Amino acid sequence: MFIRHRIQRHQSGFVLIELITVIAVIAILIALLLPAVQQAREAARRATCKNNLSQIGVALQNYQMAHMVLPPGTVNTQGPILNQPKGYHVSWVIQILPLLDERAAYLSYDFKFGVYAPINMKTANYFLPCLQCPSSASIGASYVGCHNDTEVPIDVDNNGVLFLNSSIREKDLKDGRSYTIFVGESNDGGFLSWTSGTSSTLRNMGTEINHVSPNQTAFNQGQRFNYNNQYRFGDGTDNLVDLFDGPDSSSEKSGSNTEKLTPEQRKLLLQVGGFSSSHTDGAHFCLGDGSVRYISQKTDFSILQNLANRHDSNLIGEY
Repeated sequence: MFIRHRIQRHQSGFVLIELITVIAVIAILIALLLPAVQQAREAARRATCKNNLSQIGVALQNYQMAHMVLPPGTVNTQGPILNQPKGYHVSWVIQILPLLDERAAYLSYDFKFGVYAPINMKTANYFLPCLQCPSSASIGASYVGCHNDTEVPIDVDNNGVLFLNSSIREKDLKDGRSYTIFVGESNDGGFLSWTSGTSSTLRNMGTEINHVSPNQTAFNQGQRFNYNNQYRFGDGTDNLVDLFDGPDSSSEKSGSNTEKLTPEQRKLLLQVGGFSSSHTDGAHFCLGDGSVRYISQKTDFSILQNLANRHDSNLIGEY
């Protein structure tokens, strides 16, 4: 009797448990790799942000060498500045456009009219790459000038370097350039375009870095001035008389009606806000000597305020 033996063929391949193990190992490796990739990308974005601020710092230095003064933080006939689209409000950014290699943008702006006039809408909606931090999701300017060391309205008596009708000379920087903040980061970007010399391009050290800005409500309400990433400021004004009537009129246009601001509304629109960034635990600042430093939000608040004041004569040292 012959016994037939079956010859079993062994097929190569993964069994289920092996496949699950391989998938688990790959998932763990991806989980370990993603944070490293994100950190590398953020490092690259921070380097770009630092380079943007460095360009702005050099432009400010070149402006001062050419004119013997720093550009005014904002230009208007009266103060303090209300954060609303009414007034002349030419920002310091417009003044340094030729030094940022943006001469075409500078020539497109008509200085006979305010920043909210229809004739200047094209310039207001122009995208300036050097004003945008790659880590920020805001469409507004990521870099703002320092107008004061405490939370006060933008006015002619501020102790920063860029404020209402300012003309800071070298001898006015009594604390020294390397101990004076010129420009810092702003994560919310304001709401009135980089051409506007309001809280959209000026801030103070009245709050610690990356803390909630006191005028956050105003920023939220300001969305009505921006539709589909295009600034619109209502009817605007074409004559110089209305454009230069200044904020003392305490009114804002709503169609054909002129509504008087309540004391609370006026107080809110006078608030400016502090510095912030999309980076972790701090923000970049450009000092008067052109250097760019990443300052931690844990830095002693009194030191930050000393850096924001151009002439307090306080000794700072290392920070």
